[in-house]
Amino acid sequence: MRKFLSTVVLSLFTATGALAAGAGDIPDPLIECGGSFQSFVGRMKDLAVSQGHDRATVDKFFSSVYQDGRTLGADGAQGIFNSGFVDFSRKLISQNRLSVGRQKLEQYAGVFNEIEQRFGVSRGVLTAFWAFETDFGGYQGDFNTLNSLVTLSHDCRRPGIFQPQVLAALDLYEQGDFSPTGTTGAWAGEIGMVQMLPADIRDSGIDGDGDGHVDLKKSAHDALLSGANMLSKLGWRPNEPWLQEVTLPSGFDFSKSGSHQKLSTSEWAAMGVQPREGQLVNTADASIIVPNGHNGPAFLAYPNFDVYFEWNQSFTYVLTAAYFANRLEGAQVFNAGNPSAPLDQGSMKQLQRKLQSMGHDVGEVDGILGYNTRIAVQKEQMRLGLVADAWPTWELLNRL
Repeated sequence: MRKFLSTVVLSLFTATGALAAGAGDIPDPLIECGGSFQSFVGRMKDLAVSQGHDRATVDKFFSSVYQDGRTLGADGAQGIFNSGFVDFSRKLISQNRLSVGRQKLEQYAGVFNEIEQRFGVSRGVLTAFWAFETDFGGYQGDFNTLNSLVTLSHDCRRPGIFQPQVLAALDLYEQGDFSPTGTTGAWAGEIGMVQMLPADIRDSGIDGDGDGHVDLKKSAHDALLSGANMLSKLGWRPNEPWLQEVTLPSGFDFSKSGSHQKLSTSEWAAMGVQPREGQLVNTADASIIVPNGHNGPAFLAYPNFDVYFEWNQSFTYVLTAAYFANRLEGAQVFNAGNPSAPLDQGSMKQLQRKLQSMGHDVGEVDGILGYNTRIAVQKEQMRLGLVADAWPTWELLNRL
């Protein structure tokens, strides 16, 4: 499970991803968590040996590990970024980041040509991740990866996520591609320029520069190829689009919008949906997304857009990354419109509690406009005769 928000986004904007929001299914732990940290390390070592790893190698791998209080502090300090797409994207997509991104496209054109021929993943998609995850490798995190992973494996909040990553790091160590004392990254264990977890590096890592090692920290060639391979394994459709800005006709039925509702592009076109640039690409399952409601920008999300959520489960982050990929490849700035302001966190929690009391499944009452909350909002908008665009407004809150 990748599904973490980037270190850069967390540090700059205290956004929230799967770890903070509790999104996604969390697997059961491999061994019992908690208790004495040293006893837990012993259980992890026994588990590794039981899975066929050499005892001496395992002992050496774990010899320097310690419980990292800074990791626990970073985990517990995750904030909630409740801004809408328009504000979030404007903060994340600076002119400097756009300029540097386009420079990288030229600098690594040969690598991107290889990726597009081999995996069909567009250069803009990978460059957007590269930019948002680590500012093109400039900030990759300074947490000792093994200490962070074992600390989070011992902690009983989500041990099922992190314990397999410890074993994956051991696999990389045996291959010569991980150092228990020297490998660093984000607090949640992601490594390298595009921030991949050890299991993803083990399963999708590619030695692009031919030096005999998969080095996502120093080799852009390795990092970009590995990221493309991972996207391919997650279901990326080769050489297909992911997101396209559109204009919607007057009187559009917004109850049909949302990533959970899909029609063919020909059906959307018959309703009057038109691209702002280029042509609609024929597909059987595309969605209309209005992230800031009916007065804001509108996008057509193609099947590849869903793959983004396997990388990260924050809707606003995913949409911003997908849109930035378009901008890197020459798309114009989106038409922001005049959307209503988002509810503040306290009001959003109040709305969620009200929706919950009415029988809607909104998940955790956390003040985040997530997938379930959007669906519940849209249903209530339909019931009340409001524009059913899934964007919570003060009017809706007052009506409820």
